[in-house]
Parts: sequence; structure tokens; C-alpha cells
Amino acid sequence: MKRMKHFCHAIGCIKEVEPRLLMCPTHWRMVPRSLQHDVWNTYVPGQEQTKLPTEEYLDAAKVAIQVVRELEGK
Repeated sequence: MKRMKHFCHAIGCIKEVEPRLLMCPTHWRMVPRSLQHDVWNTYVPGQEQTKLPTEEYLDAAKVAIQVVRELEGK
């Protein structure tokens, strides 16, 4: 089975990352630690395979993506 590529979720980033990761290291470092913890605390191991993330994870991920977007002025 061919593995699908997974890219950083920061707006406009084309860096490939492991499917369990939300962002590449460059963009992830821009996310405040408290929000990083929110993302990881709501992550369910294997959700990248089942495609069933929780609403809490999706909410935390959206906030993290928005923070990076604002910091980059996009």
C-alpha cells in the first residue's frame, strides 16, 4: 500500500511531515507551549490512520494554525 504524503498544516507550507504531526518543526516552534500542550493532550494515538480526530483536537489544531497564520501575517 502506498503511503499518502502529509504536509505541514501551516498556511502555505509545503514541508512533508509525519502523519501524526500537525506542523513542521519551524512552524511548530511558533506555537505557544500552552497551545502545543493542548494539541498533544487532545491527540489520540492512531487518529491519523483512523481519520477520526476528536472535536477537541480539531479545535486546538485550528487555533494553532491561526496563531501561526497571524504571526506570519497571512
